[in-house]
Amino acid sequence: MNITEQVTVNEWKEVTLTNDTGMSVSFLNYGGTITGINVPDQNGHVENVVLAYENYEDYIDDPNYLGALIGRVAGRVDRASFSINGEEYHLQENEGTNSLHGGEQGFHTKLWELSPFQEEDKVGVILTYDSPHLEGGYPGNLSIQVTYQLNNKNEFTISYSAKSDQDTALTLTNHSYFNLSGDAKRTIHDQTIQFDSNQFVELDANLIPTGKIESVQETPFDLREETLLRDKLGSTHPQMDLANLGFDHSFLFNHDKEESVVVKDGKSGRVMKLMTNQPAIVFYTGNNLMEDHKLASGPAKKHDGMCLETQASPASLHHEGFPDVRLKAGELYEKYTTFSFEAL
Repeated sequence: MNITEQVTVNEWKEVTLTNDTGMSVSFLNYGGTITGINVPDQNGHVENVVLAYENYEDYIDDPNYLGALIGRVAGRVDRASFSINGEEYHLQENEGTNSLHGGEQGFHTKLWELSPFQEEDKVGVILTYDSPHLEGGYPGNLSIQVTYQLNNKNEFTISYSAKSDQDTALTLTNHSYFNLSGDAKRTIHDQTIQFDSNQFVELDANLIPTGKIESVQETPFDLREETLLRDKLGSTHPQMDLANLGFDHSFLFNHDKEESVVVKDGKSGRVMKLMTNQPAIVFYTGNNLMEDHKLASGPAKKHDGMCLETQASPASLHHEGFPDVRLKAGELYEKYTTFSFEAL
């Protein structure tokens, strides 16, 4: 196992974690952006299973948030405002009148401090950033540690730890686009997915939660059994239609199974299992990827990748009954998501 580092454009650092089985994970200190998760297929052929830009400069002003750490609040905050303890806070409006993924200067734009570590059975890096009071409009001085860790079981874990000196709002995630075909040779249509989830969140025309939590029963959102994405993408269901004929929805986890999500690609034999202590996930199927963004694999295409954004729900700032993003002063925020890879 080892850790290597190189300098890229703009004097950014790119770190690569490599285990003893041939898997590696690469990421930038800029935005904590994951540029590569390289895993073997059923024939031992190692390829990248996340989308990455050919030119790293494209990460600077990236509407797709490719591979980035997202915060302070992942997702859309309705009307770019919320109240805590009777005081209203106004955020940057960067998607219509709403605030998306922490605003234009969210955590995806920050240079994170890196502290590598290596143990007998794992390697990793601790990324740290201190977000000052009212950065992005959010209250509280917030100290954050995010750990990227790879072990010899081909498990890549992202752990999040944070503490604020004032009551605030926080839910962190990673915005990698997964495609298990390897190097995005094919779209995600012929990959299967399975969620441990009975409920999804209804959206309005602006992709803001309406406040309703719906059953997946007898809808395209029923992914409780292994489901071929080709059978769902392009559905004329009203909720799929407003998301540009795909998923861009939050699912609430049952947490009845160890794996909250299982993704498979039959042709390569790759399987990815996701374990997390997060209460929910935003499942986004790359509905708005455009060819004017040049990926390492070629021009981007609709449905080239899927995002599995484990998080709580920004809807909790305006509606009851949703997984809460509020963090009390002095309370420790501790979340993790593990992506485990194997081959059939």
